[in-house]
Formats: sequence, structure tokens, C-alpha cells
Amino acid sequence: MEDRSQRLREARLAKGFETAAAAADAFGWNRNTYASNENGNAPFSYRRAKEYAQAFGVRPDWLYDAAGPMRPTAEPGFVPIIGRVGANPDGTVLFATGQDPTDLAPIPPGGTEKAAALLVVGHSMRGVADDGALIYFEDQRTPPTPDMLGHVVVVEVDTDEVLVKRLLRGSRPDRFDLESVAGPTRHDARLRWAAHITAIIPPYQARRIIRGAA
Repeated sequence: MEDRSQRLREARLAKGFETAAAAADAFGWNRNTYASNENGNAPFSYRRAKEYAQAFGVRPDWLYDAAGPMRPTAEPGFVPIIGRVGANPDGTVLFATGQDPTDLAPIPPGGTEKAAALLVVGHSMRGVADDGALIYFEDQRTPPTPDMLGHVVVVEVDTDEVLVKRLLRGSRPDRFDLESVAGPTRHDARLRWAAHITAIIPPYQARRIIRGAA
């Protein structure tokens, strides 16, 4: 596709969002702004393309000007290590200081091509995952489900943070308490999505299976 807005629509549909409004709500975007970007009434910047690309799992260069393949290339059977977690007590996933995009890890047993991995840094996740471990989850960006309550999961909150927290009921049906492995509990958070942790690989084994790590 040569048209930027058409590529945005293609990326949204490929991610499983049937409407522009559904995608905007899931990621906390302004509905009118996103719709204008997708229907071509308001061309979007490369900075915005990077945000959309990360949300929809496509390459920003493809989305912005049709350069290269739609999705990041990876070896068959491998998925990207997309960030670090545990570098601070709040359990925040640090994408900006995460692994290089060439760093990959094998798809875990029972995982799919939508799996992603996080590298544990430091000791604030002790009891869940030690320094150097890999945490896998299915990067499908879907709302939390009742079977996640009481478990440590990966979530994105409405302040754009991705966290690894124990999910608990909040004071209202649409709010959740997020209990840290170390650090204070965050109360009545609004979530954009949540994902089960599908595998945790201990540090010794993780060092042996990461491709491209220094």
C-alpha cells in the first residue's frame, strides 16, 4: 500500500481491532485524532508512526513511508526481547533501555508468534524472577480477565506505563489494585490491557538461549 492512512488501517485490522474507536480506546488515544489519521484527513508524523507501530506490532518505517517489510523480521521460532523489568522497585518495564532489537529468545513451550520477552534486571523481582531471567507473555493487548486476579501479570495502565504486577480487585469494577513484588501497591489503576505470564526462564538458562546478547 502506498497510502500511509491505508497502512495504518491494515496494521489496526491485523492486530485484531475491528474499529478505529476500539483501537483508540485500547491504547488511550483520542478517538477523533486517531480516526483522522486513519482516514487520511490528518497525516501523522513519524513520531506518531512510532507510537502506532509499537501498539500494532509493525515497523514504523513501513507504516510511515512503506519502507521494508510490515513486521520486524525474526528468526523462525524466536521472538523479540522488548524491554527490561525490575530495574526499579515499581516493576516498570523500561522499553527505552531494553535490549537491542536484534536480541531474540526462543518461543517458549505453548507460546505463539505473538509472544514477547522481558529481561529481568536487578533483584527487585526476587521471588518471581531473579536477575537475568526472562519473563514471557503473549503480546495481544486484550483487557484483563477474571482468571488473572491474584496472579502476577504484565499490564499497561492509562499513564502509558507497562508494569509487572500482581493483579487485585480495585474499589470499582473498572479499577484494579497492582501489588508490587517490592514497593508500594498502586490502588485503583485503570488498565488498557493485561497479559498472563506464560513462562519464566531462570538466569543461567536465559544466558544460553538469548540470541544476539553481548
